[in-house]
Amino acid sequence: MSETSHTPPGTVQPVAPGEAKPDTTQPRSNKVLAEILNSSIVISILAVVLAMVAGAILIALTDPKVHTAAGYFFARPGDTIAAVWQSATGAYGALFQGSIYNFKRPDFLNGIRPLTETLTFATPLILAGLGVGLAFRVGMFNIGGRGQMLIAAACAGWVGFTLDLPPVVHLLVAIAAGIIGGAFWGGIVGVLKARTGAHEVIITIMLNYVAFYLITFMLSTQGLLQAPGSNVPKSAGMAENAVLPKLLGDRYNLHAGFLIAILAVVFVWWLFSRSSIGFRFRAVGENPNAARVAGIDVKNTYVYAMLLSGGLIGLAGVSQVLGTVTSGFDNGIDAGIGFDAITVALLGRSRPGGILIAGILFGALKAGGYSMQATQGVNVPIDIVLVLQALIVLFIAAPPLVRAIFFLPKPDGSTRRTRRSAKKEVSA
Repeated sequence: MSETSHTPPGTVQPVAPGEAKPDTTQPRSNKVLAEILNSSIVISILAVVLAMVAGAILIALTDPKVHTAAGYFFARPGDTIAAVWQSATGAYGALFQGSIYNFKRPDFLNGIRPLTETLTFATPLILAGLGVGLAFRVGMFNIGGRGQMLIAAACAGWVGFTLDLPPVVHLLVAIAAGIIGGAFWGGIVGVLKARTGAHEVIITIMLNYVAFYLITFMLSTQGLLQAPGSNVPKSAGMAENAVLPKLLGDRYNLHAGFLIAILAVVFVWWLFSRSSIGFRFRAVGENPNAARVAGIDVKNTYVYAMLLSGGLIGLAGVSQVLGTVTSGFDNGIDAGIGFDAITVALLGRSRPGGILIAGILFGALKAGGYSMQATQGVNVPIDIVLVLQALIVLFIAAPPLVRAIFFLPKPDGSTRRTRRSAKKEVSA
């Protein structure tokens, strides 16, 4: 007769050697929730939320009305709280009306104008962000967007105001010239890194200065880029055949460059998801040594990546000179977009869809920043938009800080616990 063993509840029964151990890990639903909460999309959204909250605090701190109410806080604390609320909501309300929809306009066509301005500002940010993000995914840090945009703008602009070609051909040739100019300037970085081992950060910084002073010289010299008969360092206006057409008519500034940006997003997605060269890009970005062992030419991959990166950033310069500023350009045509693109690429996690959304977000901040200052008067400095951008980068660069503030679980925590328990079992 077999004996029946009674085990007290809550105790763990011993397991014979070779027998499968019971699954003591957390439920699958908890794992899925933890993965969602620690995804790059959620972290990016929470980083934006934190930046907006911190921006609201800064807006309140710089508002004289809040300072006045804070002077008698202990007597009437409600006045201070109301002043802080009105300051923050008023500023962000103006930001919304200046970037998405203005409810004070008499009709829908006028009310939707801020959204078109947002998309206009977002167009070069998306294109340049795609170029920077492409380099990121290959393991390269391309901060030479300013130089690549200037060279591309100069090439496209020269074709735009010098040549006399049929309408469609003229525009296509000008766009192609800009892409080639940006790709050439980016390709220099790729060749130097591949052949000499020079660091791309140093090269791109130096090439930014080279491009800036080179374009400044050409804009100040007759026969090069300077407008004929002018002493101002500025080019002539673009020919009508070389101007990107307006998408919604002359009453809006949104031009066909936004469609080019959408096509570029699709192209980069296809490049990394469906093409063989995209696979090589990803392999080199993950581990260049392993890619080299697998037979991938890492040096040439760096060159191809910088050519494509420079070409995409060059498209941002093309959209500026042929779409946004068609009356002639100067050496400030890049408008800081080359550096803002780094932020866009970081916020978008170097993914085409993420960069598209991040570019539109930063376009909204640019379009709504001026409206925020105009609506609130001098109470809200225009530099608050730059502060918001900097805070977004800060929080994105520090995911542990975001997790700590929102009490999110640590990534792969269960995996680490499983490994520790496995080591204990092996040692036992």
